[in-house]
This record gives sequence, C-alpha cells and structure tokens, in this order.
Amino acid sequence: MPTFVDQTKIEVQAGKGGDGMVAFRHEKYVPNGGPAGGDGGRGGSIIFVADSGLRTLMDFRYRRKFKAESGENGRIKSQYGRGAKDLYLRVPIGTTVYDFDTNEEIGDLTENKQELVVARGGRGGRGNIHFATSVNTAPEIAENGEPGEDRVLRLELKVLADVGLVGFPSVGKSTLLSVVTKAKPKIASYSFTTLTPNLGMVILPDGRDFSMADLPGLIEGASQGVGLGIQFLRHIERTKVILHLVSMDPENGRDALEDYQKIRKELLLYDEELKNKKELIVATQLDIPGSEEKLAEFKENLKEAGITEPVYAISSVTHQGVDVLMQDTASLVEKVEKVEKEKAQEEPKAVQKVKEYRYSSPKKNEFTVIKLEDHVFEIKGKSLENLVKRTNLDYQDGVVRLARKLKNLGVDEALREKGAVDGDDVIIGTFNFEFVQ
Repeated sequence: MPTFVDQTKIEVQAGKGGDGMVAFRHEKYVPNGGPAGGDGGRGGSIIFVADSGLRTLMDFRYRRKFKAESGENGRIKSQYGRGAKDLYLRVPIGTTVYDFDTNEEIGDLTENKQELVVARGGRGGRGNIHFATSVNTAPEIAENGEPGEDRVLRLELKVLADVGLVGFPSVGKSTLLSVVTKAKPKIASYSFTTLTPNLGMVILPDGRDFSMADLPGLIEGASQGVGLGIQFLRHIERTKVILHLVSMDPENGRDALEDYQKIRKELLLYDEELKNKKELIVATQLDIPGSEEKLAEFKENLKEAGITEPVYAISSVTHQGVDVLMQDTASLVEKVEKVEKEKAQEEPKAVQKVKEYRYSSPKKNEFTVIKLEDHVFEIKGKSLENLVKRTNLDYQDGVVRLARKLKNLGVDEALREKGAVDGDDVIIGTFNFEFVQ
C-alpha cells in the first residue's frame, strides 16, 4: 500500500513568452520592404486537474519543481512564433492549493476534471511590424517575451468522504470500517494505530451507498497540534456526516461523557462551523462484559448534560446494531445532500467557485528610487522591471524607446530629486545604465 501523502510543497514555473523579431522584407519586386518581424508565442501555463483516480499527493513527493515550455520566438516574413503547450498536473479530488509564502488560498479542486490555472505563461513579445510609424518607417524595435509566473505552492489534500469516523484512539473506528466496507485498515489495541485516513465504500442491500473515512484518533489538545493534531482535523471539514464513536469498555479507565465532550471541544476549537455538521453518537464495543452498564450510565449522563440525540449501541465484532446504524447514516447523508443541493441552486451564479486564480497585478508604473551609495541608484518597481525585461536592448531604437518611456513615467525627475547627476549609475532589475540629464 503506498504511503499516504496529504501535504506537500512544490514550485511551478510557467513558460516565458517568445521574443519578438526585428526583420525587414528583402524581396526582388518589393522596393520598399518595410518591417517584417513577427511576434513571439505565448509561454505555457501550469494547470492542475482533479483526477478521481488518484488518492494521494504521492506524485509530488520526489519531484518538487515543474516548468512549462517557453513560447517560440517570432520569425522573419511577419511569421508569429508558436505558443507553447500548457503543462497539466493531475491531483486528487479534494486538493486545496495555497501560496506557500502568503498562505493565501489559490483554489480548491472538489470535482473530477476540474481545472485550476496556478501559473500563467508569459505573453509573447511584439515584433517590429507593430512599431512602424509615418516618422519611423523602418523601426529596429521589438519586445522580449514576458517571463512566466513563478510560484511556490503548498498542496493540501482533504479526504472527500461522505461520512467521517471520529473518536479517541482505539474506540473501534478501524474495526467498524473493516466490517461495513472492503477496506483493510491496520487494527490493534494501542493509540494511533491509524496514522493516515482509510477510505471505504459502504453498499447497502437497498442499493444506497456512501463513502466512509476512518480518520486518525484525536486526543485533547489536537487543535493546537498535540498528537496527530491538525493532520486529522483538516479531513473532517469535508465530510457530510460525523459518526462520533465512544468506547463502552469498562476497563479502559475513561469516562465516556468526558471522552465525547473533549472530542466535541477539539472539533469546535479547530473550526466553529463544525458545530453545524450532522452527527450520530455511536457507543461501541458492546460485546465486552460490563459494557451494557456503562452504556446506561453514558445515556443518563448525556441526558443530564442536555444532549438529547439518540445513541446507537453497536458491536463490530458481533455486528450488533451495525445494520441499523448504516441505514440511518445513509438516510442522514441523503438529507444533507438534498439541503446542499437546494442551497447551491439558490446561490447566484456570480458566487460559483472560480476555477482560475486571479493574480493581483502590481500598481501600474509605481516605483521607488533607492540610493545604494554615492553615484549609484536602484529603481524598484514591478511594472518598470517588467518594462525593461520586455525591451530588446540589442537595437539602438529599443534603447531610445525605453529611455523615452522612463522619462515620461517620471523616472528622470525622481532620480534628480534623489540627487543623481550626469554619469551616475542606475540599476533597474538586471539592466544598468548611465544617467544623463
């Protein structure tokens, strides 16, 4: 059985756009050829696709960096470069994608074949066919391709199960799962036998079915990371129904009501919204001598605490009460699904989940001038740095056009205010030039 991987860190690098071309027509019967440099092609984007055939993030455990292809450069005779193919990465349904540095949620893949663009390819640079004017009919100007977006991501898999089994370690969750499904979880009488979620399908004689997850055992302090902590709690968010198992073993030295209340407390400390999650209370291990007396006491204590929900008494060993529990669980799952469907239909279409992350673009033309030392200045600003990257500086026309743009954007004036004089060095990204007033 493959190792379960439910959280990982990767880096994605979208493809760079192809560079625009500087070229001119040189044909026998075209005396005034003019510019004929084509545009570069768009770089490949990186797209996640939810795949129902995957169960873990194992594919990302040993390979952590993914890079899409760059677009083709523009060509002569006004031919555009070919755009690069997008890179599709398959992930399990239930994968949530976060920006590793800001912890911002980028997207949530909850349906089979749902797609999420996580890094967009750079635009191709324009060729010199776009820069001809009545004044400059033969421009030696072309743009470089835009760099592809580079991001570090955190992928987190939350198990998509209809029903989640919760409770302290060794209350019989794995045993119940093995009895009602074909899953084969590890079973033993010590804490934290289940270190990863186990999934199985429950198929009832009447044709109804639902998925069930045996989730790692909780202990007090789990919401603060004690024990298996958050590793468990993240998976309970997705379930429609909780089966809260409480052991009736009279020899385990624990109070059943306290066990129940501690688990409820940890769930609500992690996410208060879990108080609205439908729950069935299940008293387990009724095959153990003395369990009936503990069950009666548990029911009485629940009543005194103001908890009036019914208690399902079961034994996974003798199958006592299991069929009734599964039938009622299936009915509750159907009820929750009906409510969710009605709620989804009432929501306006504008609220539907976005399948492509909208990157916040930097404020246009905003920049800062920093004096690094005497006669050396650096200009910081995403838009200006991108402008420099996109300028082909191999041609004098391109250099002149860049200088004109920088002046119009107020760069020259800002440098003078900082004390720059003729001959000082100015740095923008990887571009160095001499300041001339």
